[in-house]
Amino acid sequence: MKLLSICFLILFTLLLPHQTLSNEYKWLAGAESTRSIADNIEPPEGYERIKTAPDSFADWLRHLPLKPQGSPVLLFDRREKRNQGAHFAVLDIDIGTRDLQQCADAVIRLRAEYLYSTGKLDEIVFRFTSGHESSFNQWARGDRPVVDANNVIWQRNARSDSSYDNFRKYLSSLFVYAGSYSLNRELIKREDINDIEIGDVFIRGGFPGHAVIIVDMARNDITEDKIFIIAQSYMPAQDIHILNNPQDSVLSPWYCLPAGDTIHTPEWIFLQGELRSFR
Repeated sequence: MKLLSICFLILFTLLLPHQTLSNEYKWLAGAESTRSIADNIEPPEGYERIKTAPDSFADWLRHLPLKPQGSPVLLFDRREKRNQGAHFAVLDIDIGTRDLQQCADAVIRLRAEYLYSTGKLDEIVFRFTSGHESSFNQWARGDRPVVDANNVIWQRNARSDSSYDNFRKYLSSLFVYAGSYSLNRELIKREDINDIEIGDVFIRGGFPGHAVIIVDMARNDITEDKIFIIAQSYMPAQDIHILNNPQDSVLSPWYCLPAGDTIHTPEWIFLQGELRSFR
């Protein structure tokens, strides 16, 4: 009997990560995913992943599920992206069927999904390009935005619903009216790039602008050098993917802190001063 109990405990422990994965990454809808960033992208020799607190945004990002190795980046209409050389891996997350989930929208999606999965619904608040606030709680109560140029009025015309399906409808509406310009204004500037953390965003707000997010980090305990992994979506809306490092094929997909004023990604060049963080 004791042996049977031990075997059951071992089996339960082995199954637990998959159950947790489905709970933390709601879009998987119960499907299993055996690949994650943390399990499949090792730091280079001499580096170890920085410690992250359980249930933190950093830990959640680090364990994002990946599609099978070699998967192409697909556009929202299921065509392959023209530039297939920019990515190292593809996140196992849907992009919808409309040209909505572009660069800043993907960053918003990841942040909002984390907050939803951890029950922090009060913190799911973003702004439209007009500056007007859009919260999931307001949406869940049944309010919907009526947009006229730069004027936004919220009107109650739906039933109360805080389900995941309704959360995704909220995001689709948000993506229409938000972008790199609005997200850039919401985030807090990192005054010192050496304070970079998982979950930080390199962003240039504009029309067009661009945004990428740090999804993992490692450190060399001897030199204290930090390296990080970057994910992005782009235009048109496409799979969120881990970026290759175009300036260091040996270190890729890891990036080191830039010695100069710029950081080069395959499809955009950011300035050091464009690093931002969530509140």
